[in-house]
Amino acid sequence: MKNLHFIGIGGIGMSSLAAAAQDMGITVSGSDRGADRPENRHIIAPLKKQGIAIYPQDGSRFSRPVLPDAIVYSTAIESDNPDFAAAGSIPRMHRSELLRYLLENSGKSSIAITGSCGKSSVCGYLTEALSNLGKDPAMLSGALSKKFRSETFAGNYRSGKGEYLIFEADESDKSLLNYGADYAIILNIGTDHYDKAELAKMFGDFLQQIRKGAVLTEEVFEAVKEVIPPGLTVRVASDRNGGKVDEYITCYTSGLNGSTAVYSGGSSIKLPKPGKHMAINALCIKLMLQMLGIPEADALRALGSFEGVWRRDDYAGTTASGAEVFDDYAHNPEKILSCLAGMKERCTGSLFAIFQPHGYKPFGFMEAQLFEYMEKFLRPGDRFILLEPFYAGGTSSFSPSATEIHQKWSAASTAPERFITLPDREAVKEFITRNSKKGDVVTIMGARDNSLSDFAAELCC
Repeated sequence: MKNLHFIGIGGIGMSSLAAAAQDMGITVSGSDRGADRPENRHIIAPLKKQGIAIYPQDGSRFSRPVLPDAIVYSTAIESDNPDFAAAGSIPRMHRSELLRYLLENSGKSSIAITGSCGKSSVCGYLTEALSNLGKDPAMLSGALSKKFRSETFAGNYRSGKGEYLIFEADESDKSLLNYGADYAIILNIGTDHYDKAELAKMFGDFLQQIRKGAVLTEEVFEAVKEVIPPGLTVRVASDRNGGKVDEYITCYTSGLNGSTAVYSGGSSIKLPKPGKHMAINALCIKLMLQMLGIPEADALRALGSFEGVWRRDDYAGTTASGAEVFDDYAHNPEKILSCLAGMKERCTGSLFAIFQPHGYKPFGFMEAQLFEYMEKFLRPGDRFILLEPFYAGGTSSFSPSATEIHQKWSAASTAPERFITLPDREAVKEFITRNSKKGDVVTIMGARDNSLSDFAAELCC
C-alpha cells in the first residue's frame, strides 16, 4: 500500500488516520467539502504541512497521472459522492480497515479506548500520562490533544517511538468490531447511536477481540460480564463499593479551586479537570497503567497533569458582563449532563447551556432522554438554549426541528421557562449579553461543527 486518497479528510477521525499513514511513509491525498472553511483550519493546515495534498471534493484528484491504490472512506460518506464516481474501479477501504492495517503494522502494543462518552479525553489523558512517564507513546484520537498540537500535527495523532499505541475505537457505526487490541478501556454505555442493549452486545463482542487485558467501569462490567473471555485480565472501576469492583471512589470533593478524588486503595489525586466523570476517567487510566506494570505512585504522579483536548471543557473567556464562557464537544445526554455538572462546580450564579445537536436523526434519538436529564438537573435560574441541528449535507428529513422539540419540552416541563430556542447565533449573543452576569457560566455544546469554538470566542469581550 503506497498511495491513499481520503474522502472527507477533514473529519476528526479521518484526519488522524491520514496523518498516521503519511507518517508511516504512505503518500496521502484527500478531499473535503469544508476544507476552505476557516473553522476547519486547525485540522487542514497541519495536514498540508505534512505534505498531504488537499483537493476539492469534485473528483479532480482522479485526473492526476498517479492514481491512489485505494480510497479511504467513512460511514458518513454518501454513495453518490463525486470522488467515488470519478474513481471508477479503484478499491475502496473503510476507515476501520485502514486502522486495522496500521495497528497490525505498527509493531506496538495497542490500547483501545471506547465507550459512549469520554473516549477522546481518556485517549489524550492516557497518552499524556504515558508521555509524562517517558514512554513516548503513539496515539490516534478523535480529538485534538493540546499537549501534542504543532504546526505539523493537529493533535489527534502523535508519532511516538515507544512500545504503546493508544487509539480511539469508534462505536458509532460498530466499526470497532473490525479490529482488536492488546488492551482496552471501556468507559460507559450511554444514549448515543443505539439503545443500551445493542451497545452492551457490541462491547461484549469487542471484548472477544482483546488479547491481554481490559479496564471496565462497573456499568460496563455488569452489562458484559457473562461474555468476558476466559483468561482475559479484567479490572473494574466504580464510583461506589459493590459487586466485583477492584477500586472505587470513596470521596469526591469539588469547588472553585479544583476537584479531588480519593480512591478505595487510599490513593488520592487532585484532578486536572472538574467533574466526577473525570475522577472515574482518572481511575480507569490508573488501573490501566498498573496493568501495564507501572507502580501506583508513578501512575498517580503521571495523572497529576493533563492539558486537555480541544473543545472539551475549553475556557473561551468572559462576556462583557463578566460571565465565564466555555466550549465543549458534549453532544449526547450523558455527555451533556457530565459537562454541565462539571460547570456547576465552578459556577456561583446561573448556567446558560447552549446546545446545537449534531444532526436531525441523532437529535430525535436522544431528545426524550435529554429532556429527562435536564428537567431534573436545571435549577430555577439556569437556561437551556436549543439551536437548530447542524446540517453537514446529504439526505435529511430536517426533523425534528429545535422549535418542535422546544414546544414538546415546554408542554411537559414543570418549569418551561428554563427551556429556550433562538433562531440564530446573533440572537444567542443578544440574549447572553442581556441576561448573563458575573458568576454565571455560559457553555457552548455540540459536535461536528468546528465553528462552535469560534462562536464561543465571539461571545467574549
